Amino acid sequence: MDAFLDVLKSVPWWAWVLFVLTLIAIRDIFFNKKHTIQHNFPIVGHIRYMLESIGPEMRQYIVANNREELPFNRIERGWIYASAKNQNNYEGFGSDRDFYKPNYIFINNALLPFKLPEDHPNRNDPYFVPCAKVMGEGRRRRPYRPASVINVSAMSFGSLSARAIESLNRGCGMAHAYHNTGEGGLSPYHCQGGDVVFHFGTGYFGVRDSEGNFSMEKMKELVKNNPQVRAIEVKLSQGAKPGKGGVLPGSKITSEIAAIRGVVKGKDVLSPPTHSAFDGIDGLLNFVEDIAEATGLPVGIKSAVGKLDSWEELASKMKETGKGPDFITIDGGEGGTGAAPPSFADHVALPWVFGFSDVYKIFQKYELCGKVVFIGSGKLGFPAKAAMAFAMGADCINVAREAMMAIGCIQAQICHNNRCPSGVATQSKWRQSGINVKDKAKRTHYYFKNFRKELLEITRSCGYEHPSQITMDDVEFSLGDRNLVKTLADSFSYNKTKTGFTSVEDCMNCIHLGGNYQPKEAKNSVKRAMEKNEVRY
Repeated sequence: MDAFLDVLKSVPWWAWVLFVLTLIAIRDIFFNKKHTIQHNFPIVGHIRYMLESIGPEMRQYIVANNREELPFNRIERGWIYASAKNQNNYEGFGSDRDFYKPNYIFINNALLPFKLPEDHPNRNDPYFVPCAKVMGEGRRRRPYRPASVINVSAMSFGSLSARAIESLNRGCGMAHAYHNTGEGGLSPYHCQGGDVVFHFGTGYFGVRDSEGNFSMEKMKELVKNNPQVRAIEVKLSQGAKPGKGGVLPGSKITSEIAAIRGVVKGKDVLSPPTHSAFDGIDGLLNFVEDIAEATGLPVGIKSAVGKLDSWEELASKMKETGKGPDFITIDGGEGGTGAAPPSFADHVALPWVFGFSDVYKIFQKYELCGKVVFIGSGKLGFPAKAAMAFAMGADCINVAREAMMAIGCIQAQICHNNRCPSGVATQSKWRQSGINVKDKAKRTHYYFKNFRKELLEITRSCGYEHPSQITMDDVEFSLGDRNLVKTLADSFSYNKTKTGFTSVEDCMNCIHLGGNYQPKEAKNSVKRAMEKNEVRY
């Protein structure tokens, strides 16, 4: 035996390598019936597949230039990372953008920027940018004015990891933003200090009975037991895959997810493409009103945009009956946190600017824009794009992938296979163990803070106090030629309806910074919080 071991030790390392490669080659030639390339080109074929597997990462860091990647290029990701870390997010030596490229955004600055009065609320809190409108004002028992114009979009526990959800919620609490639950139900990780918009879709997760139908009793119980739930959103469709249902495989349903979603552990769960709780526009209106009456909360809808006939019917009947959603979230077809077939992600539903403008014009026609809070969602998590969205009529924006990047997402684009390397979009305990919740919560907070700071600077450069005052004439689109640069008003054939904004001071009424909704005390509570430095930035 010792002699045999001595012989093995005497064999040079390169001989062992050659031996292993020979075994691989024999296996590829005689036994590999699956991969033609590996059969025809043993060993080399393995290198080909290895390079293909790391191709996106190689292109991302070595091949692609700063502005070339999609869905978010290196400059955009760098701005989010630097903002989230509260580091220098400036760039030097001028812009590297092509100003003459079609659809380039130009924001028209004023000769004299807006001058902040000495007694302005932003003197105490320079990043305080509340929504100019109140959800459910004059209609619901517990109306809600978001204290931030930028908030976390619908991403469910299950799609995102527990630590990612908790980081986002804690960050929202620090930044006084709201956190949309996504359609996976309200988890303990959504209850860490941030305001919550409870969102559900056709699966009714968290508010379903044993048969999978919507349960009003469970909805009432959820709202009663969770005062942080400030509004309710009914998902009709989402930008990544509008009108497509889905299946949550039983293998992914842990005991915790089963309890939160109200489903059976280990059993496949179907989310159909349509709702079973109502039929048609009339049914939708009644459904919204029933939930609002039962809970006292503002109720809204979320949808991607394609055909407009149903939107026309919705606005018409809202005008006629006085019923309907208190807020509408328009999701752009460029949305993408949910896994979707390429045919859906690439081709179904309009991009945000086209979808939003179409819907807004319909609601403007029926004089409803002043009564509905419009929320934009679809790659709007950058100050210049947000300024354009506010100019077009958005009152708030929701961010999803941008928020994911704030807590460490590296755009690996493998959210759908549970192998997210950053631990953000995976249920792998090991992969998500690297997320430091305390640190990532601060990064969420800093991303919101620096976003609002820059958005306010753009707003004031245009001569305004609040982003809601930016008009369609303040932003222009380049169509590739100086003579073809048009304002948003000319490009989309409308001017937005004025929000009724008077001042940030007046917006401090009905702002919620924790506890129950108390309109008479809200303004003073905000001032006290600012004086005590409880509003932390």
